[in-house]
Amino acid sequence: MDRDVIVSLEHVEKSFGSNTVLKDISLQVKKGEVVSIIGSSGGGKSTLLRCATLLETFERGKLMYDDLVVARNDTSGRAVYGDKRTLAKARTKFGLVFQNFNLFPHRTVLQNICDAPILVKKMPRDDAEAKGMELVAKMGLQGKEHMVPCELSGGQQQRVAIARALCMEPEMLFFDEPTSALDPELTQEILKVIRSLAEEHMTMVIVTHEMLFARDVSDRIIFMDKGIIVEEGPAKEVIDNPQHNRTKAFLSKVSD
Repeated sequence: MDRDVIVSLEHVEKSFGSNTVLKDISLQVKKGEVVSIIGSSGGGKSTLLRCATLLETFERGKLMYDDLVVARNDTSGRAVYGDKRTLAKARTKFGLVFQNFNLFPHRTVLQNICDAPILVKKMPRDDAEAKGMELVAKMGLQGKEHMVPCELSGGQQQRVAIARALCMEPEMLFFDEPTSALDPELTQEILKVIRSLAEEHMTMVIVTHEMLFARDVSDRIIFMDKGIIVEEGPAKEVIDNPQHNRTKAFLSKVSD
């Protein structure tokens, strides 16, 4: 695999019962690249993200992080996953930010950010809390570090979730519709944070319905429909001058 490629999926197929939701999907993301995945609901975007982040398993295909083979087809053509150690190592490569925050309600902002590095990476508590406070400041949450999630706005909770992912020092971040639970004003807060991460060359894959944001912040856009990648290319080209009729139809609806 290209040394610049952080994650690679090859010929991935995923079904739920008789419904095939990913059909021969291949995707590579390089270090420092921002890739946005767009498309209608039910098109397979979130399932692709969940397969890449090991929240779902697929039936066929290959998944690699750097040179670590996470899953590959056996001689019968069925995907076989690595052992627990391999999967644990793969999970250190990425952070995942959900649409509904998924914070621990009884833990403070600082505890939500620092618990995983302390428990999973065995980072000394003082080091984790120092890094956590740096991220509190980076996310504009000074003075909120001892509050619990219910005392925060939705935008603030999502910024805590981003800080939590960053505290694990991942090579890349996945975002699954990070603004879908927020009102327009709070949405702009989160998009500003993601934009600043892009300016720092953080590798990111973003499932989003924010077309103008995707156009402006992404290096590449992937349009998915009915479980396949219909079109992909440089962000501005896909949004401003789509080549496939299905992409044109989708963009005409979301821009109405």
